[in-house]
Parts: sequence; structure tokens; C-alpha cells
Amino acid sequence: MKLIDRIKGSLLGGAVGDALGAPIEFMSLAEIRSRFGSIGLLDYSEAYGRRGAITDDTQMTLFTAEGLLRAWVRAQERGICGPEGVIHHAYLRWLTTQNERTIKSGLEISTDGWLILTKALHSRRAPGNTCLSALRASNGFGDPRVAHNNSKGCGGVMRVAPIGLFASSIGDDKSVFEMAANAASLTHGHPSGFLAAGYFAVIVAALLRDTSLPEALEAATDQLNEHEHREEVADAVAAAQELAARGRPRPEDIERLGGGWVAEEALAIAIACALTARDFRDGVLLAANHSGDSDSTASIAGNLLGAQFGCAGIPQNWLHDLEMHDEIDRLATDLYAIAVGEMSAEMAWDAYPGW
Repeated sequence: MKLIDRIKGSLLGGAVGDALGAPIEFMSLAEIRSRFGSIGLLDYSEAYGRRGAITDDTQMTLFTAEGLLRAWVRAQERGICGPEGVIHHAYLRWLTTQNERTIKSGLEISTDGWLILTKALHSRRAPGNTCLSALRASNGFGDPRVAHNNSKGCGGVMRVAPIGLFASSIGDDKSVFEMAANAASLTHGHPSGFLAAGYFAVIVAALLRDTSLPEALEAATDQLNEHEHREEVADAVAAAQELAARGRPRPEDIERLGGGWVAEEALAIAIACALTARDFRDGVLLAANHSGDSDSTASIAGNLLGAQFGCAGIPQNWLHDLEMHDEIDRLATDLYAIAVGEMSAEMAWDAYPGW
């Protein structure tokens, strides 16, 4: 499979999972079955006024991708760049799309580039309180300190797939892990909140190298083992692998891994579903149909399954009806073009000005 197919499959697949889970995010399994039947949700249902609507998960993922591209452009043109600072600036742009009026004075937030001008992004889609509060408290761009909270919510892990997709321009697995963990720690201060993000990004990066998912998990575990306070993430991943080893899980089995509201649980649910999936559709529906944070778990699973099966593995009707399909496709194409040297920094500057 070509690299472009895996990159597009992962970014679009995450958005598809997000859109599938959006209508049932706050529903119990019993409520899901009562509304959609004993098998559960099988297709897009209406959320935020339409079918195929994305949530804050995909919104923040897109701004992560934009931040990465701006950081690369800045490094090429200026010779120096702190990527986390540029990603943080991208998250502050996302914050402005959420009708926020509480950003501290003195922060000059750029509104250039094409992404923030995309009208569909200027809509609140149940943004996480931790992301909002941490970004509101920002004293500057890319404060290297961990966020001043003890949150391990899944809002850090669910947005970092682009870091794995851009791995060839970032460096080895260690660099990918560190950048993803640092990006998550801008809003989530608990080690499990940001170590799960590092773990996830390395899985994505490894899948792009055409490794199997079990091999990708080994690569991510190697990096996790270099860090203190890893126990919760390591135990959650082990539980997901043990569950998958017993065969295809039922939704009730998935719920034993937790609800996905916190980072290590969301990661574990996505891993268990991806390990046992028959195909993209099967895995992402399994990741959505449970009591808990259905859009986030299905989004993370969609990132993994999309990297495995590529765009061709995603049902075409889901892609057709996906909100912001064209914009997501454009970001995936640009991530690929820069990663393989088909787009120079000079060419990219207008779309991704380097700050």
C-alpha cells in the first residue's frame, strides 16, 4: 500500500470514527440498543444538525496537523523552531473558533493560513473542559511546562495522530513519542494523559512503515518503558491485548476496559478493537458502541484502522457524507507532500505560515 493511502486513511478514518460516535457519545449501551437495535449503531446518525458531523476531536486533530506543518515551514525558512510552541499556537487558534472571549490579553493569535478561515470549524462540538481551561490559562506560546492540572482525560491522546503521520519529518520513534507527549501535556498534566498520547503516535508511525499492529505495539511499548509513571498506560495496553487474545470482544467486554473518558482507557479500547477488527467498518463500530466516550474511542480506532487498511478500506458512503472531507483530505495530502519532499517550505508558506 502506498504511503499516501495510509496517511489519508488514518486522518480520514479518525474523522469517520469521530462522526460515527458523535450521536452516542453520552449514551449508555442500553440506550444505544434501545434506539438503534440490539446490534447498536451501524451507520451515521444525526449530530449537530447533520449526519457525518465531526466533533472537537477532529477539530483539534486538524489543528495539530496544521501546527506540525507550520513548525516544519518555520524550521526550514528560519533555521530554528520549537514545534510544541507552534502547535500550542495552533491550539489557541482552535480556541478562537469556539467563540471564546477569555484568552489573556497580550497574546497576538494569528488568523492567517487557510484552516482557521474554514467556516465549518467555527462551531462548538462539546469541547473538553480541560482543553478549554488549559488554553485559556496560557501565558504565551508553547510554554514548555506541563499544564497546571492533574487531568488525564482523553483530550490529549485523541488529537495527536498527525504526529505519527508526519514521523518521517520528525525523526525516530523516540522523537515521535516525545513530541506527541509534549503536545498533549500542553493541556493535560497527568502522566497518563500525555504518555498515552506518545504511545498512540508511535503506533501510528509504525503502521506507516508497513508493520503489523502487534509489532507497532511493541515499538510503542519500547518507548513507553523509557518513562517514569508509565504503569497506568502499560497496564491498560496489556489489558487490551489480553482481551483481544480471547477473540472478538462484545461491547460488554469492551466496557471492562473503562469508558474511554481518560486517556489510557480510550487508548486501550481503540487498541482492542483494532486488534480484533475484521475490517475498518467492523473495528470502528465496535469502538463506538459502548457506554462511554464513543466519539473519541472510535476516532482513535479509526486512525489506527485507517493506517492499516488505507482509504480504500473505509466505506465510501461514510467518506462521501463526512463533514469537512475535502479539508481533511487536503491536510493529509500536504502532510504527505512535505514528508516526501514534494512541497517546499516556500511553496507551503502561504497555507502554513511558520508561526
